[in-house]
Amino acid sequence: MLATRSVLASVIDAHSKWLSRTGGRRADFTGVTLNDCTFVDLRLESAVFVGATLLDADLSGADLSRANFDRADLQRARLTGADLTAAELLNVQGGFAWFADANLSETQIRESDFGRAQFSLTRFLDARIMQSSFRAAHLERASFQQAHVFDSDFGEANLERSNFYNARLQLCRFFGASANEASFTGAKLDSCDLTKADLTDARFRQAECAQTTFDGANLDGVDFREAKFKGGTFRRTILRNCRFGGASLKAVDFRGADLRNARELTQDQLAQCLTDPSTILPNGSKGPYIRFSGAEKPR
Repeated sequence: MLATRSVLASVIDAHSKWLSRTGGRRADFTGVTLNDCTFVDLRLESAVFVGATLLDADLSGADLSRANFDRADLQRARLTGADLTAAELLNVQGGFAWFADANLSETQIRESDFGRAQFSLTRFLDARIMQSSFRAAHLERASFQQAHVFDSDFGEANLERSNFYNARLQLCRFFGASANEASFTGAKLDSCDLTKADLTDARFRQAECAQTTFDGANLDGVDFREAKFKGGTFRRTILRNCRFGGASLKAVDFRGADLRNARELTQDQLAQCLTDPSTILPNGSKGPYIRFSGAEKPR
């Protein structure tokens, strides 16, 4: 069904009255085609967009908190600065959509595709994200603080200066992502894949990483102080200038890793790791690491 301007105006007016409890009724756009429609700065809290088509629609600055977007098509839609707090986005198609500076805190996102979408400065605080794709999306300075993210794809995404403070990440993929200066402080990463990601100067302080893969990644200057690793691989990974003070590195695989000038590593830490002749140790010598060799000390 294609909505006309007069019908839209009537529905929005009735929704405004419903919100103010002066009559009216909740806006329900189930199955409605809203392509190119404009909802800029409107109050649409708790509105229903189930199965709605919003190609190229403009919802910039709109209040969409607690709205239901199940099975909605938001491709190329503009939601810049929109408030989607506690909204539901299940099976959403959001490729190339614009969510820059939007608020997606406490949202429920599941089985949705936001490939190449724009999320710079977007807030995902306490969000629940499952089996969704942000592949090649722009997430610069996005905030995922305390979010729970499961089986989701951030491959080749731009996550520079993004914040995953105390986030819970399980079975997530960051293959080839750019995450310079990102913060994973206090985060828990379980069976995640950061292969070939660029994490230059990122922070993993007090993070917990279980069976997580960093193979071929650039981790130059990363802060791993007080991080806890249970297994995990760093094969052919750049770890130059990293800090490892107080980190637990049980069964970590450093074969082929470049640890030149890595700081605060101890004999006990390196003795727990797997190294081989292709490992470059902190003092620049080739591995494997031999206890009491002094190779754990940078030049």
